[in-house]
Amino acid sequence: MFCWLSRLFRDLSRSTGRTTQPIWGSLSRSLILSSQRSIPELSSFVARTNTCGELRSSHLGQEVTLCGWIQYRRQNIFLVLRDFHGLVQVVIPQDESAASVKKILCEAPVESVVQVSGTVISRPPGQENPKMPTGEIEIKVKTAKLLNSCKKLPFEIKDFVKKTETLRLQYRYLDLRGAQMQYNLRLRSQMVMKMREYLCNLHGFVDIETPTLFKRTPGGAKEFVVPSREPGKFYSLPQSPQQFKQLLMVGGLDRYFQVARCYRDEGSRPDRQPEFTQIDIEMSFVDQTGIQSLIEGLLQYSWPSDKDPVMVPFPSMTFAEALANYGTDKPDTRFGMKIVDISDMFRNTEIGYLQDALSKPQGTIKAICIPEGAEVLPVFLRANRSWNSPVAKFIMEEQGLGLIRLLEIQEEDVVLVTAGENKKACSLLGKLRLECADLLEARGVVLRDPALFSFLWVVDFPLFLPKEENPQELESAHHPFTAPHPSDIHLLYTEPQKVRSQHYDLVLNGSEVGGGSIRIHNAELQRYVLAAVLKEDVKLLSHLLQALDYGAPPHGGIALGLDRLMCLVTGAPSIRDVIAFPKSFRGHDLMSNAPDSITPEELKPYHIQVSWPTDSAKKRAR
Repeated sequence: MFCWLSRLFRDLSRSTGRTTQPIWGSLSRSLILSSQRSIPELSSFVARTNTCGELRSSHLGQEVTLCGWIQYRRQNIFLVLRDFHGLVQVVIPQDESAASVKKILCEAPVESVVQVSGTVISRPPGQENPKMPTGEIEIKVKTAKLLNSCKKLPFEIKDFVKKTETLRLQYRYLDLRGAQMQYNLRLRSQMVMKMREYLCNLHGFVDIETPTLFKRTPGGAKEFVVPSREPGKFYSLPQSPQQFKQLLMVGGLDRYFQVARCYRDEGSRPDRQPEFTQIDIEMSFVDQTGIQSLIEGLLQYSWPSDKDPVMVPFPSMTFAEALANYGTDKPDTRFGMKIVDISDMFRNTEIGYLQDALSKPQGTIKAICIPEGAEVLPVFLRANRSWNSPVAKFIMEEQGLGLIRLLEIQEEDVVLVTAGENKKACSLLGKLRLECADLLEARGVVLRDPALFSFLWVVDFPLFLPKEENPQELESAHHPFTAPHPSDIHLLYTEPQKVRSQHYDLVLNGSEVGGGSIRIHNAELQRYVLAAVLKEDVKLLSHLLQALDYGAPPHGGIALGLDRLMCLVTGAPSIRDVIAFPKSFRGHDLMSNAPDSITPEELKPYHIQVSWPTDSAKKRAR
């Protein structure tokens, strides 16, 4: 019953008298701010003398006062009290003189808040609980106060009790009491503090807040708009502090960072929220290698001590290599199953759709081998001599043997083949690779070690991509302020679609956790990219272009997605499990019912009228 406590506090704390010292990391990685690090006082300024999780045999005989929630009661003899720091067993007095204390502790509902005072005593021999950090002692209560009674709960405050996400978000304040949410949010706080130490105290960065009421900017994700009292004029909530961080470099701040709130008006997914947090960083006089080294050191310094240490430098892979080998620009490199080009093997094939694919520009034939896939997957090409597949009769023996050699196919493996335009073929196999990994792991095949953190830099992205709605026009692959690769600048004026960028992404276990670039610091070049290539209205960015004309230094930066990073570090299934008050999948706050309606009277100062949907549209929205 108490096994979660050992996991929760095993590496977070150790007993040091009546207070507890968190283990922030090894001494070699710790920042010594004074000759002797002070021990955090967890009971200062409040009505308790100790936390529920810190008492040990070294406290025997001490008079203590504790405050917390009633976790559970047993036979009206024992009560387990819980606070943010852990659990402790309380002995309910049974003698007649303490009848009032017994009444309070026996009648208060579970999850009521109480204050108890008493003496730390040893548990009777044989009744110790080794799974509980406080399992050698208990509290002999003398006085008790009921601070607040708890009504019937919508769910039990126990991590093993299954709750729907809707219920968890509706009663988020109760969900936060659970051990896993406590662990996630406290670990997040510790990592952010270590990041601040690394950036500010070790490398001279300046923590600067930037506005959240700004103006609409071209390109990128869709922004939220905020009405103003001026007719027809709106603020926008920035999707990142991108322009501000560049302007700070123009202003000579040299090294900026911020734990920044960002906003994007786009559909929610398990790894996205309409409002989210970035560790936002910008530096002057830096190149791509400098930014990458900074981030590697930052993560190594702030990494939790209960995880395997981060090994640097991180490996690097070009965008083209990532797409060719894994079918995605954020590959999970914890397992193999790489994509293999088998086009040459089928140049003389009689299979019509393969011939057709190879005859077209960028046409290709790709394959991946799924180890032990015959047990779980629909068979396309099976590597036994019968080649169980509709196309098998068209595959010559020489081609079949060649596939077996090239893909190193074993008896129970499955081969997936696709043919078509190179990028689409790779992308399809990349998705199948991940789906197959999920299927195999559901059957017990271990492919991805959950304790392994595989970081990877992906570099040399294209600077521009064709627009989906109009492939003849280009849009920024990253954002319009990204500098072109020095070797490709000449192509900017002739073949901009071929220009590589100085954009780099940080990938962890198949998820993008950071992205950044070296910026355009020349106003003329920035104006050309916006007006000539992207066809954007440069007036929207006149303030930035003007600033670049006034001696802007070369600069670059990166933003780490804090929510996504913490989701991976803690092993949470969704970023909503590492955010205190997240939005639902549809972007709603189920606790407060936001977004909410506003009356016409309240809308008047903003010169806005609501166009209500028809009844049929309302039904479709449901």
